[in-house]
Amino acid sequence: MRWLLAATALAIGCTTIPAGAEVRPDQTAFRALYKELVETNTSLSSGSCTLAAERMAARLKAAGFSDSEVRPFGVADHPKEGGLLAVLPGTDPKAKAILLLAHLDVVEAKREDWTRDPFVLVEENGWFYGRGASDDKAHAAIFTDTMIRLKQAGTRLRRPIKLALTCGEEADEAFNGAHWLATEHKDWIDAAFALNEGSVGIRDASGRQVSLGMQAGEKVYQDFRIEATNPGGHSSRPRPDNAIYSLAEALVRIGRYEFPVQFNDTTRAYFSETAKLTGGETGAAMARLLANPQDAAANAIVSRDATYHSMLRTTCVATRLDGGHANNALAQRAGANVNCRMFPGSTIADVQAQLVAAIGDPQISVKPVGALSPTPPAPPLTPLVYGTARAIAAKHFPGVPMLPAMSTGATDGRFLNAAGIPTYGVPGRFSDPDGNGVHGLNERKSVAGLYAERDYLFDLIQAYAASKDPAERPDGARK
Repeated sequence: MRWLLAATALAIGCTTIPAGAEVRPDQTAFRALYKELVETNTSLSSGSCTLAAERMAARLKAAGFSDSEVRPFGVADHPKEGGLLAVLPGTDPKAKAILLLAHLDVVEAKREDWTRDPFVLVEENGWFYGRGASDDKAHAAIFTDTMIRLKQAGTRLRRPIKLALTCGEEADEAFNGAHWLATEHKDWIDAAFALNEGSVGIRDASGRQVSLGMQAGEKVYQDFRIEATNPGGHSSRPRPDNAIYSLAEALVRIGRYEFPVQFNDTTRAYFSETAKLTGGETGAAMARLLANPQDAAANAIVSRDATYHSMLRTTCVATRLDGGHANNALAQRAGANVNCRMFPGSTIADVQAQLVAAIGDPQISVKPVGALSPTPPAPPLTPLVYGTARAIAAKHFPGVPMLPAMSTGATDGRFLNAAGIPTYGVPGRFSDPDGNGVHGLNERKSVAGLYAERDYLFDLIQAYAASKDPAERPDGARK
């Protein structure tokens, strides 16, 4: 997943299964499903999301789902990048569904670089190892398993529960199933809200659980092309205007430019609670910044932490350079890619205008490139969504507060939010400071942590699916 949650930088420790602890029969069945997903290579270069989707479809049908309740999907020019939809009908035909979204594809993994085979699930010293063990096959397995358990038990809740297993989240060149569904077939996935990846919990150095996170909103990915042009000429006759020097000056100015501090409901709540938990100089600075976002001294203190700095504003950074056409010629063109992570609700045009103003050189062009990202605001943390998650977390993680969180990266949730389906990163997961090898080597997931997250989400999903709309009276009538 393309995300870096603020909590990750602070998280530490893992939960392990105590020696001699029994694994429940339902956990054994879940482990088999999880193993099958992890061991199905779904990397873009050599794997197949379509195969993973077919295997999950077979499990759903074996649990009693009919052909009409399970829908594989894909496009002809991306035959290995298909996905799967499934629905567990509700009892109220007027109630909007709850959508469970998870991506099947994983980041590339080379066997020669890994200690263990990345596409074999290895359980070792309280950890599951494998590519996708955390990102995002843990959620794909939990969500599919939840559908199976509810179907086998004959459970029918008020709202339908929809499952969308998609491909293309990890690679821009792949067929993105979530984007395709949101833009071409929204009716297939339409829901009151969706549950997705994106949140982690925090542990302190002693292993104490400090807080849970629930993601509401994420920064928006957008690249810009910064380019300087020049007539050029012979390198033996330098001229005062030079495309490479002009570009260099423009990039230095971008590097020095600080986008203004912004808050939304999610980050305001996050920093309010984090200020209390952190205390000291940093906690006091957070409180002052909340009271006055223009407080430069408070901003400087809080922004010492790169993750806090990113959560507070749009950020843009140069990531690639090119220029010149010969060693003995003055460059006629020099350019750079500047990657921006825009604060939710910011427009591409506004960020472009700020870059132009920061550069201050009309000869430098600034243009958005690549796919233009949707720029939806953060979804609201309603009592139904947030309050329910907190209440059930109190039973599964007693004494651990829950904090709203905004991802500084991006997930497929951006497409659903833009389509009018509020999408939230579910709580229940805890992570180490190194991110547990996500997108890197030897990706791992705590065994006991995975089972605890599964139990929590099973109860949470049922509570959501049994819920009524806020506008309804207890008797079911509308207010």
